[in-house]
Amino acid sequence: MKTSEIQKLSKQYIINTYGERSIALVKGKGTYVWDADGKKYLDFLAGIAVNALGHCHPEIIKAVKKQVSTLIHVSNFYHIKQQAKLAELLIKHSFEGKCFFCNSGAEANEAAIKLARKSTEPERFEIITMTGSFHGRTLATITATDNAKYQKGINPLPVGFKHAVFNDIESVKKCISDKTCAIMLEPVQGESGIHMAKKDFMIELRKLCDKEKILLIFDEVQCGLGRTGKLFAYEHYNVEPDMITLAKSLGGGLPIGALIAKDKTGSGFGPGDHASTFGGNPLCCAAALTTLKIILRDDLPQHALKMGDYFKNKLEMLKKKYSFIRKVRGIGLMIGVELDFECKEIVEKCQKAGLLINCASGNVLRFLPPLVVSEKEIDKAINILDKILGDYL
Repeated sequence: MKTSEIQKLSKQYIINTYGERSIALVKGKGTYVWDADGKKYLDFLAGIAVNALGHCHPEIIKAVKKQVSTLIHVSNFYHIKQQAKLAELLIKHSFEGKCFFCNSGAEANEAAIKLARKSTEPERFEIITMTGSFHGRTLATITATDNAKYQKGINPLPVGFKHAVFNDIESVKKCISDKTCAIMLEPVQGESGIHMAKKDFMIELRKLCDKEKILLIFDEVQCGLGRTGKLFAYEHYNVEPDMITLAKSLGGGLPIGALIAKDKTGSGFGPGDHASTFGGNPLCCAAALTTLKIILRDDLPQHALKMGDYFKNKLEMLKKKYSFIRKVRGIGLMIGVELDFECKEIVEKCQKAGLLINCASGNVLRFLPPLVVSEKEIDKAINILDKILGDYL
């Protein structure tokens, strides 16, 4: 099928929640994808931080093929070897605790919200989140998210969420009441345009949570698993959360989410308190286990840090050249370029020129390339971007 045929079929049968989509991707390899008409693109969005190892990594293909021919799915009424081994590897490289597996970042955050409420007294149910946050599209996670456009038309929203100012500890203190059970935030905010939590803020948050007996939850759905130059973004702060949520990069392209909770917190869940039919099934866990092993074996967090520095240096050179670039920010391979104007048109022009990126918060070009990206590929992306930005002088 050609792109036009796929486009027609989609418009006829798929609910339009994604707006206009001008290309249909049908093949991928490494940092490249191809559309239905055979055009090749350099993918610097990576499925929105999902394809950490690039597209169709041979070891993931091998692991998935083996698992598909052995056992695809069984319910969580039974022990699942791949699930147990993945949990063991995650715990060994994070903090002492236990895991719950689900299908997405939103589900992982839902589990964290539910566990936070069940782990404290019944009268303590409020959760503080941050301005600029994004935690998912379910009713609870969209309420936790500080963005009115996502909440429009779906009132009444669930009660029990307050928004404090990101990186402002005094604002957080003002939100705390005798009903507060947890504080949830992203160490690096992605959807609002790549904003990193300040180290002092994170240290003060941990102290505040300890003092008030409040749980601290880090949403690392987008920023976790090597993207920031550490396996987990919280490692940049020397601050451990009580819970951490993961998804996106974890499955290497297959859908899986995870909640890691310290033992004292995880004990708030008992048999029957939470579940997921597909969560932690053998197939997705086999892919995730392989992905995580490769990230660790090949020290991809360090590679992400090195390539991120290289990429930001190149972008800073463009900033000197183009006065409408306000700021280049980010860490590792989670980078934003803030402009003086809306950047949707630039994203579209990049796509036509063979580079896939996206626009966050209206005026921020967001770059989330695979963790295996090379200097040569970064140079190619910079060349494409440079030519397009030149039209706006």
